[in-house]
Amino acid sequence: MTTTRWPWIWMYHSVDDYSEDPYRVTVTPERFARQMAWLAARRLRGVGVAELLEARRHGPARDLVGLTFDDGYRDFLHRAVPVLRRHGFTATVYVLSGRLGGTNAWDVPGPVKRLMTADEVRATAAEGMEVASHGVAHVSLPAGDADGLRDEVGRSRAELADLVGGPVTGFAYPYGHVGHREIDAVRSAGYAHAAAIAPHERAGRHALPRTFVGDRDGGMRLRAKDVRRQVRVPDGEATFV
Repeated sequence: MTTTRWPWIWMYHSVDDYSEDPYRVTVTPERFARQMAWLAARRLRGVGVAELLEARRHGPARDLVGLTFDDGYRDFLHRAVPVLRRHGFTATVYVLSGRLGGTNAWDVPGPVKRLMTADEVRATAAEGMEVASHGVAHVSLPAGDADGLRDEVGRSRAELADLVGGPVTGFAYPYGHVGHREIDAVRSAGYAHAAAIAPHERAGRHALPRTFVGDRDGGMRLRAKDVRRQVRVPDGEATFV
């Protein structure tokens, strides 16, 4: 069975209190709790990407929404996971294997945010969340050479699999920067799915479009975003199951 309707996948980064946020990567815990309650009130269930795509192999899975968190911030485990568990939701968190316990040094200027340690990544997996790769060091993949690309996608997968003691099947392209070469490299590295941001001409399992969800997004804005994403994917690799 195939479908060309985009699955609805939300993209988050950080769930925390803040005073400044020039890149709009932070959602307050209060807003996040309301957004998850909005899903639950509509009998929608938030799930990780692997679970979402597996469900779509057997039907449209219209009651499922993918929840994704880029960069692997500590606040995912300590702020987001308790809310997700309260609703019976899961999510995919994209972790940088080479920056465990570090900070978001690529977001300058901007607030310094701590990334999960190795123990926190393991704790996240133990909570039933999908741990996936965001590469090694958060670099723009199209800007690098072929060897660097293979290292970012291959080494990160191996390191994270060793860390969590199980397969790592998902990837997210840093900055959403992705082209044909990057899609092919991620597929060749053995990933089953990969998240982009904007729709790509090869939209599919290895270039999944996502909907940015931010701190200003209440119910009306979320409904509008749902309407906008309900269009046909570009011609090309349009199978999401």
